[in-house]
Amino acid sequence: MSEQKTKIRRDSAATKERILQAGITEFGAKGYGARTEDIAKRAKCNIRMLYHYFGGKKDLYLACLERVYSRIRNEEQNLNLAQLEPLDAIHRLVEFTFDHMRNNPDFVYMAGVENTQRARFIKKIAPVANAAVDLIVTIEGILDRGVRDGTLRSGIDAFQLYISILSLSYLHLSNRYTLSATYGRDVSDSKWLDERHEHVSELVLSFVKRTD
Repeated sequence: MSEQKTKIRRDSAATKERILQAGITEFGAKGYGARTEDIAKRAKCNIRMLYHYFGGKKDLYLACLERVYSRIRNEEQNLNLAQLEPLDAIHRLVEFTFDHMRNNPDFVYMAGVENTQRARFIKKIAPVANAAVDLIVTIEGILDRGVRDGTLRSGIDAFQLYISILSLSYLHLSNRYTLSATYGRDVSDSKWLDERHEHVSELVLSFVKRTD
């Protein structure tokens, strides 16, 4: 391949990535009502390029949604939870989930937007749903191993547990403005978030540990 063709391909990939990142930012801030013109402007590209790479607003939104959800699912798989001791695996999942939400506000914003759409778009992204199911199966395996080796208590539902972990890691971010205003405390403060992290870890581990 010639040097010129390589450069064109590299520039095309960079432009497509800028559009995708701009879409995540605009959709996250303005919802599905975000304008393609604003996305193209943020990406510093011609509006025709947006339609060339993504076909239109709907397909771009789907690509943005898939990006933020695929990122967390892929990183969860890379945790190799099944290879850890049961209690360590639960602890690792809690820490990862909390940190991912804290460090990736795009996920929080896009998840909020998709909920206003009643999940009508994410239903079309099969790999995301499949990976989510795989995670619950992995947690089920961890819980089973923990019951057998005596470190975890029995009767814990894997899906309920994960939703609890997710909620404890997510709510203070998705509702940070109303929580801060209502209670007069800045829940986006770094020190408070560090304390929240420790609290969530202790709460979940205390729940899953076998104590008798």
